[in-house]
Amino acid sequence: MKELDPSRLYSTEAVRRFDGSATGIGKPAGKLNKVALQVASQYRRDTTSPVMVSGVMRLVEFALFFVSGAALFAFHVGLSTHLLWQYAGVIGGVSLLTVLLFEICDLYQIPELLRPFRRAGRLALLWACGFALVAITGFFLKISSEFSRLMFGTWFVTGFFLVFGFRLVMAHLIRRWARNGTMERRAVIVGGGKAAETLIRAIEQQPYNDIRVCGIFDDRDERRSPPVVAGYPKLGDVSELIEFARIARIDMLIVSLPITAETRVLSLLKQLWVLPVDIRLSAHSSQLQFRPRAYSFIGSVPMLDIFDKPINDWDSVAKRAFDIAFSLLGIIVFSPVMLATAIAIKLDSKGPVLFKQKRHGFNNEIIEVFKFRSMYADQSDPTARKAVTKNDPRVTHVGRFIRRTSIDELPQFFNVLFGSLSLVGPRPHAVAAQSHNLLYNEVVDSYFARHRVKPGVTGWAQINGWRGEMDSDEKIRMRTEYDLDYIENWSLWFDLKILLLTPVRLLDTENAY
Repeated sequence: MKELDPSRLYSTEAVRRFDGSATGIGKPAGKLNKVALQVASQYRRDTTSPVMVSGVMRLVEFALFFVSGAALFAFHVGLSTHLLWQYAGVIGGVSLLTVLLFEICDLYQIPELLRPFRRAGRLALLWACGFALVAITGFFLKISSEFSRLMFGTWFVTGFFLVFGFRLVMAHLIRRWARNGTMERRAVIVGGGKAAETLIRAIEQQPYNDIRVCGIFDDRDERRSPPVVAGYPKLGDVSELIEFARIARIDMLIVSLPITAETRVLSLLKQLWVLPVDIRLSAHSSQLQFRPRAYSFIGSVPMLDIFDKPINDWDSVAKRAFDIAFSLLGIIVFSPVMLATAIAIKLDSKGPVLFKQKRHGFNNEIIEVFKFRSMYADQSDPTARKAVTKNDPRVTHVGRFIRRTSIDELPQFFNVLFGSLSLVGPRPHAVAAQSHNLLYNEVVDSYFARHRVKPGVTGWAQINGWRGEMDSDEKIRMRTEYDLDYIENWSLWFDLKILLLTPVRLLDTENAY
């Protein structure tokens, strides 16, 4: 029998193009009931991802190996030796190779981190393998005789006990973090009844489980979907789930529906894919067999990966470091321009130099974005209900120039530095921005999917010509298409490409006024 590939069934494009009018999807997010709002509010505190914990452990263990080796080298050999750089290379090579061996043997998985005594022998064996591989290399290069055997023997013992002791401490901390909710993945079950109960029981039986089920959402009435399943309340329907997930900062949605109910699953995904969460389809009770690599597991419970949260875990760390570095550079480079602009605005018209506007940010949260004021203070429009048009009388003389050259956007470097914006991402729109008296999300049903990542000062849509006034539905659709393309294909190189192309594209001022 030919194996099925779920990615073909539930691809992003298939979900976006699915016409769910017959199933009643596409309704706006519902208002949470009192119980759901109370439950969501208690989860608002941010948590630490297990992926981040294991990632930090890789860095710390490399540092423990390297620093202990360097310290013993300084004590036994001394820093004045002519072999200083050779020792540094060997110490760094052994440390890095051992961490890579730990990674290959899955010793950074959370269940493995919680069993330090059971894995002590494997730790020692892999640490010895790292030494052996470097020693063999030194033998064939005929340089091994020049190194101190006492120093390396002492390092082998010291390094092992340092890392093993560190793992004992981390095992205790991880258990405590799992108990108090510091390290957990918050999950919501979509779909109720017996299937949801079976799934929840299976998840709860998994040892060292970091999944916290926060509730159940189901569109069916109480005759088909009871109000309490396996001790968890049904908090509302799927339209209410969208608001709940944003408030509670849910990490994962687990759809507990038969894979064969393709139309029903697609109708749910059509509503839920706008959220910045992992979406999994439970395969716990399914008789269909997919390719092995299609599954992920919560313990031994199989899941089909439908959507992954974009720019997650270490990708988000890399992107944040990118933003901080380049925003600081931008502030330093453009500080004379910003100072001159502030003086020109003050001399041109009365009012504050900066204009603050509320816009939609990551996860649909409201953020405050800084700009240089380009309109007369008494005619400014913080809600952006009326878009700026060509030769708009509300725009000042200085304002026309700084809008055309995008100098008015320079204060957003501070937004990036403070964390509400990214340098590159979908441009944030004002909360009341409209096209033909329709809010943007009423024009494009996938509009809020732009908010699965942090908005940016510049973006893929802008450098492809979709900047300036959004005076037609087609412009909104095209900008959304380019933004979604950016999210689905993100990489640091993509960000760098957009950043480098932005000054070139700004030379085209046709749509900037």
